[in-house]
Amino acid sequence: MNNSLFGLPPRAGLGLKTGHLREVLGSKPDIGFFEVHAENYMVAGGPFHHYLGLIREQYPLSLHGVGLSIGAEGPLDVQHLQRLAELIERYQPHSFSEHLAWSSHGPVFLNDLLPLAYDNATLNRVCEHIDQVQTTLKRPMLLENPATYLAFQRSTIDEADFISEVIRRTGCGLLLDVNNVYVSSINHQRDPVAYIDALPLHAVGEIHLAGFAEDTDSLGDRLLIDDHGAPIDNAVWALYVQVLERVGPVATLIERDNQVPAFGVLHAEARQADELLRCAEVRS
Repeated sequence: MNNSLFGLPPRAGLGLKTGHLREVLGSKPDIGFFEVHAENYMVAGGPFHHYLGLIREQYPLSLHGVGLSIGAEGPLDVQHLQRLAELIERYQPHSFSEHLAWSSHGPVFLNDLLPLAYDNATLNRVCEHIDQVQTTLKRPMLLENPATYLAFQRSTIDEADFISEVIRRTGCGLLLDVNNVYVSSINHQRDPVAYIDALPLHAVGEIHLAGFAEDTDSLGDRLLIDDHGAPIDNAVWALYVQVLERVGPVATLIERDNQVPAFGVLHAEARQADELLRCAEVRS
């Protein structure tokens, strides 16, 4: 799969924050694209839509979902999916992505992205849900690899193999979150490069980079938390370079959702990613 199928340029992008809107519109910074969480815009009107419409006139746009609950045991929320379809019709974003996770149980919605047990029943359910999403939206979606802190004893399929099979069956793309790879690899004591090499890298349509928080578990081992509240760690930058060596330049989002700094701080991280993307372009 070529990144161009999703329309995003092989540049660094930023998550669009309300506190930065006026600065972005006033200074028109050199940013490859902006990404927003779809659920923040599932209303009929208001200032969010006003500003997003202005941004969409000047920059490529990516929608990132956090509430579809792709991995839930129950059916997808059809009303939520329809609101998403209307939002995509309204803004015609260059890509749409969601998480390999679940966040709902019956009528209860949990404000978190929870892990899955990797077995055949889960595999079939996730594929059915992705097929439903892509049919409704009339476009391929990107599926993001998760950050996890535990593993299920009932899992019978390796995570990378699970993701590979989902992509093979559904034709969706892969949103490769490099920070999630690093966080999960440290938490589960596995090799992040080996994990990346086991993924279907031909399907990568976007990359995410973010910061993490660090703690220790009950045994005193490192415990990393994907909190999007810190600068990108040097270890994640290094892993990103290895990813680019394998996939070439791919649209890359700098994520920051907590303790959001001034726009210039995030723009500096975007410029750092852009420089690495230019190097990858030269190599390719």
